[in-house]
Amino acid sequence: MRHRSRYMRGLVVGLVTVLALTLIPHNATAKSLAIWDALQGTNPKGYVLLMRHALAPGVGDPENFRVGDCSTQRNLNDEGRQDAREIGQWLKRREVKILRVESSRWCRAKETAELLGVGRVKLNKNLDSLFEDEDALNDPQTANIRKRIVSHRNTSGLLVFVGHFVNFSAAVGVGLESGEGVLVRANAQGQIKVMGYSPTP
Repeated sequence: MRHRSRYMRGLVVGLVTVLALTLIPHNATAKSLAIWDALQGTNPKGYVLLMRHALAPGVGDPENFRVGDCSTQRNLNDEGRQDAREIGQWLKRREVKILRVESSRWCRAKETAELLGVGRVKLNKNLDSLFEDEDALNDPQTANIRKRIVSHRNTSGLLVFVGHFVNFSAAVGVGLESGEGVLVRANAQGQIKVMGYSPTP
């Protein structure tokens, strides 16, 4: 029964990705890093970096999962921790002004955000994993993340969200590898556009 449940969740993740790709208009079809050259040393307006947590081997979480207890969760391994540090160093070299860093309450996302070392981390329940949600596209958390991206359009400073594959796939139609980020910005019509990516560890 447990294997069947994992199989069904895998199908859901794949379906979310495929469906979400049809919802968000993209102007960056390749995983380009070029936008960072234009943003180097700036205080950018409207940009949001959605970053999947770094490497945490496994899928989902144990059945005894509790939000406040990392021992019940799937956590970063040593490689994931090192990747998170290196990504943070890469961001620092860009010298882009960062407004704030927000993270899922899941330990692997929180630890990733902290190891970036680019700002104090605020926990945001709207970034909590939607892995168990069969309708992540229409989840209120997804709607709230999209609203935050749109409302940030006229605000200066990079907003960094650290979360999970399913959440960002549902919100902006992009599948991210562990530690990878996608840079997005809303236009005047409220459409969320992919502007570029941060490097894969």
